[in-house]
Amino acid sequence: MGFPTVRLRRLRATGNLRRLVRETQLSVDDLIYPLFIVPGINVENEIASLPGSYHYSVDRLASIITEVTALGIPGVLLFGVPPQKDEFATGAWHEDGIVQQAIREIKRIAPELLVVTDVCLCQYTTSGHCGPVRDGIIENDPALEILAKIALSHARAGADIVAPSDMMDGRIMAIRGVLDMQGFEHISIMSYAAKYSSAYYGPFRDAAGSAPQSGDRKTYQMDPANALEALREVALDIEEGADIVMVKPGLAYLDIVWRVKEAFGMPTAVYNVSAEYAMVKAAAAKGWINEECLVMETMVGFKRAGADIIITYHAKEVAKWLRGR
Repeated sequence: MGFPTVRLRRLRATGNLRRLVRETQLSVDDLIYPLFIVPGINVENEIASLPGSYHYSVDRLASIITEVTALGIPGVLLFGVPPQKDEFATGAWHEDGIVQQAIREIKRIAPELLVVTDVCLCQYTTSGHCGPVRDGIIENDPALEILAKIALSHARAGADIVAPSDMMDGRIMAIRGVLDMQGFEHISIMSYAAKYSSAYYGPFRDAAGSAPQSGDRKTYQMDPANALEALREVALDIEEGADIVMVKPGLAYLDIVWRVKEAFGMPTAVYNVSAEYAMVKAAAAKGWINEECLVMETMVGFKRAGADIIITYHAKEVAKWLRGR
C-alpha cells in the first residue's frame, strides 16, 4: 500500500507520539567522561583546545567526581600527563604514577564509579610514540611487556577496566595473560580495537602532551581508507581476550561502528574524539549552531550505528540535557 493509505507523518504529529515510536534511545547509562590528570597541587585549568575540559591535579578531583556521579554517568576514562618522560615510559607503571594516584583517589571518593584507564606509552615517552623507537622504527614486541606492566599497575591501584590504545599487535593477549597470572582475571579489557591514524586527535595531543616528536603513527594506527582491516583487528582482539571493543574516531567512522557491531555482537564503544568536540565548541561560540541539538543528534547517531558505549567530552552536558528533557 502507498499514499494516501500510508501516511508516515501521522506518527510524527506530536512529541509524545514521536517518543512512543522512537527506535533509538540515548541514556546517561551510555556515557563515559574522559579526564586529564596532571602533576602538582591545586591545579584545575581549562584546556584551551578543549574548552569546558580541564587538567586536574589529584587533590582537585573531588569536585569533578562528585559532579559526574551526581549526573549518573557510569564511568570516567583517565589519561595521565606525567611530570617526566623517558625512552621506555617507566613513569607509566610506577606505583605512585599520576594515573595510579588518581585511581586510588577516585575510588576513595566514589567507590562505585567505574574507573577506566588508558593504557599506552605515548604520554610517557620522550619520542611521543606508542612503543620504544629503535633506528627510527617503532618496535612492537618490546612494547607488549611495557603495556602489560602498565595495565597491571592500574589494576593494582583499583581500576575496573583497562583500555589499551596503542594498536600494537598482540597487546591484548599480553595484557590478559599478565592480569590473569597476577589474580586480576576479573578486570575487563576495553580494546581500542579499530583505532585510525586520524587528524581528529589534534586537541587531545595538545591536552595530553602526546604528539610524536618525529614521524607519525601510520605504521601502527589504521589507514582511514580501510574497513575490512578493522574487522580483522577486532576479531584478533576478541580472540586474545578483549571484553569490549572500540572504534576511534567516531563521526567519520560510523560505518565501522556498524560493521563491527553487526559482525561480532560484542559490547562496542565509540570515542567521540577531541577535534569532533572542539569543532562543535568553536562553532557554538560563534553562534553558528545550536550546540545542544547538534550534540544530541550526534550521540543518537552513534547509538543508531550500534555503539553501546560513548566516550565523549560532552558527557556532562549530555547528562544534563537528558535530565532536562
